[in-house]
Amino acid sequence: MGQFADINGVNVNKKLEFKALVGKDPSKADTTSALIAHWVGGSRSRVELKDKVTHLGGPGEFDSMQMLLATLAACDIDVIALHASFLGLRIESLSVEATGHFNLRSYLGLENGPTSAYDTISYTVNISLPSATAEQIAFLRKRCERSSPVRDSLASAIPLKMEFKAT
Repeated sequence: MGQFADINGVNVNKKLEFKALVGKDPSKADTTSALIAHWVGGSRSRVELKDKVTHLGGPGEFDSMQMLLATLAACDIDVIALHASFLGLRIESLSVEATGHFNLRSYLGLENGPTSAYDTISYTVNISLPSATAEQIAFLRKRCERSSPVRDSLASAIPLKMEFKAT
């Protein structure tokens, strides 16, 4: 289907086949993730999704808010690598620097403070694509702005439903 079997670590033919499938049947793009986080002790959690396990919090580890920034940065790297590969562009280097500010007063239970959410997030994409045209660079930027699931999630008001079960 595509002219590149693998570029930037992306199996382009497989991704293009999936893209064509989704173009014919948009429901194939629907994805639901369900994970569970278990308290390990202190601020440390073990997070499980099917056969995958990671840990958050605790000494020397990313805390949840840092990981939220990390998921934004990693998602944009994924989006850029995918779309650069679709364009046949080989990435020489790619990094995303993310910074966010939030206030801990609410987290600590202090009343009349701001929410404990990030109130600002900024990030910079650094990419070296020597063979890219200005139009291709603009296209990749647009993909970050329009195709990043984590960016879209952070930028929208997602309805949250919480159940609190105590025994």
